[in-house]
Amino acid sequence: MAILRGGKRIGGYDIRVGIPRDRSLENVENDDRFRQKPGGNTETVMGRFLASVNEAEGFARQARYYVDFGIPKGIESLPVYDDAGDGAFSGDYDEYKGFTNQKDFFLEANGKKRVQSFCRSVNMPGRTIEQVPVQHNGPPRNISIDHTYGQITATFYSDKFLRERQFFELWQRCAVNLSSHNVNFYDNYVADMNIYQLGSFVMKNERDSKTYACQIYDAFPTTIGDINYNYDNNNVVEFSVTFSYRYWVNYYLDKKGKIDLGTSELDDYTIKKTDRGLLGKLPPELRRAGTQVLDQISRSVPTGRITGGRVFPPFL
Repeated sequence: MAILRGGKRIGGYDIRVGIPRDRSLENVENDDRFRQKPGGNTETVMGRFLASVNEAEGFARQARYYVDFGIPKGIESLPVYDDAGDGAFSGDYDEYKGFTNQKDFFLEANGKKRVQSFCRSVNMPGRTIEQVPVQHNGPPRNISIDHTYGQITATFYSDKFLRERQFFELWQRCAVNLSSHNVNFYDNYVADMNIYQLGSFVMKNERDSKTYACQIYDAFPTTIGDINYNYDNNNVVEFSVTFSYRYWVNYYLDKKGKIDLGTSELDDYTIKKTDRGLLGKLPPELRRAGTQVLDQISRSVPTGRITGGRVFPPFL
């Protein structure tokens, strides 16, 4: 309820002016509360929790990730047919034809981005520190002696040609010759891969910026899962791939890349100011009265004929 209110009817319009009791919404742009840094009350347990969430710019999301596969070497090329000689192949053709050569693999690797985009799920690798108990006197002490790594399992969607599955089949052919059943050299069939945690920074125009990443060395698809065909509602072919690898490192801790991590950018903010035209220069009480008059005129006067289709003249 206003402290003072008055009104008069002029030309068929009700003009009312009042002084409100609450002026907290006036001059909002210059309110001192906007100069306070965001965050919860750190004097309570819940306040410290909210402050930590704000400082971290939210939680990591399970659906915000991306996988990047490397390309194994394979064999350089197949032996060439020798026309000048005895008509035989130069080199052991039967030995090499079962391996994936670089040319064939790179042709299929053109769809690598599609394979990475079709990755429906993947697990970030873990690490286990192996320990043994050593007892001298009293309870034993667990002494660290080694570290081991588990496997990585990823699930992929596939198109009607199953080209995503063929990508990993060619990768496996870099290791095992399907004709002679011999095995290739280690460096010819392993490749590095990367798994990224994606996020967005508050003050940056980067929706898919990398907030965490690990590089996985000497990865190889040891197992390509079977495909189960059925009449279920989810009529999309999926298959799983299990990767072995040697070890992995954290991009940030091991200085493998430049990743913004643990930096809060909530200190800066922008208040959008709107231009109210001539009415914005009037006192708040008169501004409300003038707005009411203009609203009544705009509803009763056919302004479209006067202003050429505009709802109301822009100078008001």
